[in-house]
Amino acid sequence: MKAQSKAQQRAAGAALSAKRGKTKVKDLQGASKDMYDSMSEDELEEMASTDHDGLPDEVDD
Repeated sequence: MKAQSKAQQRAAGAALSAKRGKTKVKDLQGASKDMYDSMSEDELEEMASTDHDGLPDEVDD
């Protein structure tokens, strides 16, 4: 799944970093914490690697 906003892409990157042990899970907040709990490393990689050109900063739910 591709990121729909820059904020979502950043959250996926933070969750991916925690999955890989580069940052502490306890430092995750909000969407990144939810993503860490519910997505695989491969899913997070795909979302975090989305080309951010043309993505809005945030998307309304």
